[in-house]
Amino acid sequence: MDRLKQIESFVSVATRGSLTAAAQLEGVAPAVIGRRIDALEERLGVKLLMRTTRRITLTHEGSAFLEDCQRLLADLANAEASVSAGGVKASGHLRLTAPAGFGRRHVAPLVPRFRALHPEVSISLNLSDRVVDIVNEGFDCAVRVGDLPDSSLVSLRLADNRRLCVASPDYLRRRGTPRHPSELAQHDCLALSSDASQTRGWAFRLGDELHHLRVGGPLDCSDGQVLHEWCLAGLGLAWRSTWEVEGHLARGELVSVLDEYAAPPNGIYAVFPQRKHLPLRVRLWIDFLKHSYGDPAYWRRAAQSPAEGAAAAAPAAASAAEPLSVRA
Repeated sequence: MDRLKQIESFVSVATRGSLTAAAQLEGVAPAVIGRRIDALEERLGVKLLMRTTRRITLTHEGSAFLEDCQRLLADLANAEASVSAGGVKASGHLRLTAPAGFGRRHVAPLVPRFRALHPEVSISLNLSDRVVDIVNEGFDCAVRVGDLPDSSLVSLRLADNRRLCVASPDYLRRRGTPRHPSELAQHDCLALSSDASQTRGWAFRLGDELHHLRVGGPLDCSDGQVLHEWCLAGLGLAWRSTWEVEGHLARGELVSVLDEYAAPPNGIYAVFPQRKHLPLRVRLWIDFLKHSYGDPAYWRRAAQSPAEGAAAAAPAAASAAEPLSVRA
């Protein structure tokens, strides 16, 4: 049996949630899809999907394998497109969305660089801290930071993202330094308000388990950048990503606390709708992001000078992205 067909069927079932939906897309009987999944699991020697009469869920091994398979299929599609497209240039309109804070610092500076490489592509960038419905709102690609909800969207991990609990030295002098996450209840915590996308709370590793704590204080806001500025002003503790606070930590403007309880890194992802033939402009944009964020020097430069860091890193990313889109 064709190994690629097995992988394609596994990805289709995992992202659509049922054998029937995957079979309808391909125009075959659900039993055919089921046999491919069975053959794949037998060949690998692991269970990838837990199937009941009512639902299908991924096992731990299946979740890890899904991300690798999606990346493999995306790379294969890019390779085929580069051959079939020949010298065809990317064109058309590209609609992008990203979280406001991350987008201002690490997406917006890359957009003009990408367009300089592909001048026949026009681009709209939406920055919002809400989780945008990219299918119903007509977006081609989203950059998302953190844990992703289950959905039929395709995601490609671009980089790791770590979060730290931070405060200004002035705040810690006045209020003391928390030694355990449980002590956050006695502190002013600057949390995103309930209408923002961060609804699970701050994550900490306690023993071998990951716990989410709902924290609070006299101030909250739906805009993460405002929370960041309040934290710098000494108004409380904040739970921020390393891409946002690394420079402030290096300069002593912020101090990280509870580091021994820090959660393992989550991810920075490119998310896009499931499509059999992804437009060339979308594939090239994802390749460009992958090369930009995959370069460790990019993050070092951005931490040194947030305003100029991404722009300074962009030329190197631009020069690397063009060959990638041809080869991959």
